[in-house]
Amino acid sequence: MLYPQNAAARTDPEAVSETSYDAVIVGGGISGAIIADQLSRAGQRVLILEAGPGDDMTIEGYEEYLTRFYSAVTKDNQSPYAVNPNAPMPRSTDVRNIVPGQPDSSSYLVQNGPYATDTVYTRVLGGTTMHWEAKVMRMLPEDFEMASRYGQGLDWPIGYDDLEPHYQAAEREIGVSADVEDQTFLGVTYPPGYVFPMRGLPLSYLDKMVARGVDGTEVEAGGERVTLKVRPFPQGRNGIPNPAYDGGKGYTPVGAVSTHQVETGGRCQGNNNCVPLCPVQARYHAGKTLAKALGNGVELLAKSVAYKVHTDPVNGRVTQIEFRTYRDPSSPEHVTGTARGRIFVIGAGAIENARLMLASGLNSSSGLMGRNLMDHAYLLNWALLPEIAGTGRGTNSTGGIVDLRGGSFRGKHAGFGIDIHNDGWGWATGAPFTDLQHIVDAKHKFGPDLRRALVDQVSRQLLFAFMVEVPPNPSNRVTVDPAYRDQLGNMRPVLSYSIPDYTMRGAAYGRRLAQRIFERLGAEDCTAYSPTDYGYVSYEGQGYAIRGGNHLGGTHVMGTSPANSVVDATQRSWDHQNLYLVGGGSMPTIGTANVTLTIAALCFKSAERMIEQLRAERAPVALLAGTSGSAQGSGQ
Repeated sequence: MLYPQNAAARTDPEAVSETSYDAVIVGGGISGAIIADQLSRAGQRVLILEAGPGDDMTIEGYEEYLTRFYSAVTKDNQSPYAVNPNAPMPRSTDVRNIVPGQPDSSSYLVQNGPYATDTVYTRVLGGTTMHWEAKVMRMLPEDFEMASRYGQGLDWPIGYDDLEPHYQAAEREIGVSADVEDQTFLGVTYPPGYVFPMRGLPLSYLDKMVARGVDGTEVEAGGERVTLKVRPFPQGRNGIPNPAYDGGKGYTPVGAVSTHQVETGGRCQGNNNCVPLCPVQARYHAGKTLAKALGNGVELLAKSVAYKVHTDPVNGRVTQIEFRTYRDPSSPEHVTGTARGRIFVIGAGAIENARLMLASGLNSSSGLMGRNLMDHAYLLNWALLPEIAGTGRGTNSTGGIVDLRGGSFRGKHAGFGIDIHNDGWGWATGAPFTDLQHIVDAKHKFGPDLRRALVDQVSRQLLFAFMVEVPPNPSNRVTVDPAYRDQLGNMRPVLSYSIPDYTMRGAAYGRRLAQRIFERLGAEDCTAYSPTDYGYVSYEGQGYAIRGGNHLGGTHVMGTSPANSVVDATQRSWDHQNLYLVGGGSMPTIGTANVTLTIAALCFKSAERMIEQLRAERAPVALLAGTSGSAQGSGQ
């Protein structure tokens, strides 16, 4: 697939302000990319407003990201990307000096407590798919019915069966590597004969070692017996194409976007720094979808931050979006423009969507704009295995334990999935740098002895990351305050967040389960939580360090009426009939699956509705024009 050479379209805000589009989209992440691609295929004229730079889809731009990552001292999720005060991004390191319970405005996200989350998202072209882990599990059928089944959270206005065809579309777009037989569990079903675009990636050697001690283990959860098994995760990265896909047509993997410059990325090479950046672009990122959209004529205005959504005071329809375009990220100098269209799509992520709407004075008639913010709570447990396990090889997480993602116990405590990490203790302790420091300072080893000790310790590390569900809570929310602004003058998001007891009961259960599994594996449990850890939470006399998963949901939840939600089942605003708020913010619950695949499926569903609306609203105009033309013809 060729990246179109002329696709750096429209860097002139004046030209944009003089044009009227069928659709104006805010955000060039996976939501905006999918919708832009689908609308352009239907013949609609589309503009994307992107806050970050727009020149980073070439091989040279991607290599700059890699170089910056390799040279960074702190290799967090945002380390490949230049600091941009005009489109600032939260970093996990921002919360490390925050005092729990004390409001903090020292970084982009204003943390209003009582819990300071290390949640991050990326404001560059491609969005957070530029640093995601690319596990692409479907939600469970029960995740859509949490209130009616278990008395927890909210029900969706749609069910698993409604979204299933759109899950298929999302799996095609991302190019998922998985085998159906590994993914059919806890009510997840597929149409007869369905196969994924590519065959599943194999379990790592570390996964297989864990499986030997875990498979067949029975545990009790909420009075029911559950048998555990290590399963491969579906992956949004290139594997071996399945020749049976698409009725025997097969699937062609999409590697590096700029394939006119170099052929690479057609197959995962097992690099271990997939987060934050796949070195060869074998992992999917939204730039691959954007390349197609731009090739279809979609226009992109980069370095342009949406500032205000303007609405008609009579009918509530959005009339235009005001934006601020900068040239130099280090300078606040900018020009102001307006983007006009027939429909408007806000796809900048759960936090930024709510921030923009609230900054525009649009709180929704339900009063729920910005509320019900969710992110998976991660509880890390780590141990040292008794023998070499190959830690450090393969993608970050190829397999895990998913049997406790669902079940009747969810009426009492949160469900969770367990990721087996192939990259050792890095997330938990800062390994291998902390290992090196410990071996030198505490064990006084140098030279060959140091090298052997370091290899021995790192290659035996096992990290379990428990991804624990967090239910919607109106008190967990995004707000804005004129006192807190970024360099361009845009109001920054203010987060009020806490970890509910329902989630902590699940985390406490997970901690006990990890101890049991470590014992079965003969592994030394090295897990230790300290009150000095960021994300430290005390629950029933025990301390836990809770991390954010960057799987953001809520803030403009979908529902059945304007009274109980912000958007309908197609992600269209109840209050503004030509406005769609898309992405994780529409999700009433996030269940126990990474959210990106569900976000993509929802956007395919929404794109169908947008095309219907655009065609329906144009039909009367076309009919009138046809009538007028016929009258002129008869007159001649």
